[in-house]
Amino acid sequence: MSLTSTHLACEQSVCGSCTVSLDGRAVRSCLVLAVPCEGRAVRTVEDLADGEGAEGLNPLQRAFSAEHALQCGFCTPGFLVLAQTALEQDPAVVDDPERLRRLLTSNLCRCTGCEPIRRAVLRAPGRDPDAPHRLH
Repeated sequence: MSLTSTHLACEQSVCGSCTVSLDGRAVRSCLVLAVPCEGRAVRTVEDLADGEGAEGLNPLQRAFSAEHALQCGFCTPGFLVLAQTALEQDPAVVDDPERLRRLLTSNLCRCTGCEPIRRAVLRAPGRDPDAPHRLH
């Protein structure tokens, strides 16, 4: 198996480029030792797609493309895993602008900033990224 999309950047858990899902929680892989992960569920960005080509992309990946939420692509795998894990744990995260802001600003993007990424995360569960937010 050749998993090449998770990037190592700051090596200090600051940038989020190395984010993976470990047992359903987003973690910074730069600070996780491999041996304790044996037998645990580790998901990388490669696990998000359902098939081959553009048709196989999951809704979040398609939303990232539609919203131009990627440019150089270096941070994209970390953002995708972070957002997908958050949406799986609590889909209502998109209903609270402050929670969504805190989530997305935990990773760094030097090219697009967080606005296109925010719109993509809002679009992924079928919401209009430009619609007003409703708090429950």
